Amino acid sequence: MSSTPLTPAPTSTASATDLNSRHAAIALGLSLPADVVLYLLLPMYADQFGVTLAEAGMLLAANRLVRIAGYRWVARFYARNGDRPTCTIAVVAAAVCGVGYATLSGFWALLPLRLMWGLCFAALNLSTQALATADPVGAARRNGRSRAFIAMGPVLALPLGALMAHWLGPRAIFGILAVFSLLAVFAARRLPSAPHRTEKPKRRFQWPNSLDGWSFMEGLALDGLFIVGLSYLGKDLLPGGAVIVAGLLMALRYLAEIFLSPVGGHLADRFGAERLLVSLSLVTAVALVGFGLGWLWSCAALIVVLRALQLPLLSPIVARRTPGPERVQALAARSVWRDIGAGAGPLIAGLLLPVASPPWLYGIAALLLAIMALACGRNPSPQSTSPHAQERTS
Repeated sequence: MSSTPLTPAPTSTASATDLNSRHAAIALGLSLPADVVLYLLLPMYADQFGVTLAEAGMLLAANRLVRIAGYRWVARFYARNGDRPTCTIAVVAAAVCGVGYATLSGFWALLPLRLMWGLCFAALNLSTQALATADPVGAARRNGRSRAFIAMGPVLALPLGALMAHWLGPRAIFGILAVFSLLAVFAARRLPSAPHRTEKPKRRFQWPNSLDGWSFMEGLALDGLFIVGLSYLGKDLLPGGAVIVAGLLMALRYLAEIFLSPVGGHLADRFGAERLLVSLSLVTAVALVGFGLGWLWSCAALIVVLRALQLPLLSPIVARRTPGPERVQALAARSVWRDIGAGAGPLIAGLLLPVASPPWLYGIAALLLAIMALACGRNPSPQSTSPHAQERTS
C-alpha cells in the first residue's frame, strides 16, 4: 500500500530528464549547421571569403583550439548559471556567427567569429551531455537519442548548403542558418535554470586517465586522420568528383548518427557501456588498418557506422565514474582531450600523408586506439545496486 504513491515519481523524473535532454539537443542541432557547412564551403570558396587556403585551415581549427583553453571557464560559467541562461547566450551568439559568415570577409574579421563559436559549442555540448546523464538510469539510451536530434540539423543543412553555393554562391546559406540558430532560443528557454553543483579541481594539472587517452585517440584517428585521409586518398580515385563525394560522406556521417546513435545507447544499456566501447573500438581499429591498406570506401562506410554507435558511450561512463558535483568538470575534461586529438589529427595527416606510407600511419593509429580502449575496459565503472544510490549520482 505504501509503495503505490511512490511509483509515479521515477517516471515523472525520467520524463523531465528526457525532455530536458531533448531540448538541449534541439538547441545544439539548430545552432550547429552554420559551423558544419563552413567546413564544407570555406576550403572550396576561400577566395570568396577573402582568405587563403592556409588561412581557411586555421579558421576551421580555431574553434577547437579555443575550447582547449576555454572549456574550464565555460564549465564554471555553466555550473554557476545553469542551462537556460548559458544555452540562450550560446544560441544567440551562434546566430551572430552565422550573420558574420554571410557578410564579413578576411581572416581577422572571421577569426573572432570562430573563437566565439568554439565557446558556444562548448557550452551547448556540455549542456547536452550533463542533462543526458543527469539520471544514470537510461543515460546511454538518452545520450544516443540526444546525438540523433543534434545530427538532424547538419544532415539537412549540408546538401542545402551545397546546392545554394552552386546556384547563389557560398554566403547566402549562412543567413538562413542564422535564422535557425535564433529559433533555437525557443528550445533553450525551456531548459532548467537551476545551477549545477560542482567542486573546484584539487589541482590545475591532472595526469590523463584511460578515458582521456581514448578520447584523444578517437579525436585524432576518427575526426582527424580519417577525415583528412578520406579527402586526400580519395581524390585520385574519383578525379573531379571528390568534393561531391566528400560532401555526401559528411552528410552520411550525421545521418548515421540519427539512426545508429540511439541503437548504440540501447546496446550500452543492455550490455554495458565499457564492454561496448572496447568491442566497437577494436573493430574500428581493424577498419582503420583496412582503410590504410587501400579498402577506402568500404572501410570508410564501416568507420562512419562504428563512430555513430560509439558516440553515446563516453558520457554515461564518465558520469558513473565521477558521480556528484565532479560530473560537469569531468565531462568537460573528456571533451578537451577529444578536441586536442581532433586538432592534432589534421596537422599530423597534412605532414605525414604526402611522405609516409598510409598502412603504417593508420596502422599505428589503430594500434594506439585499441590500446586505449582496452585500458578503459580494465577500469570498469562502479555499478550502483541501490536505486537511492542512483538518485544521488544525478
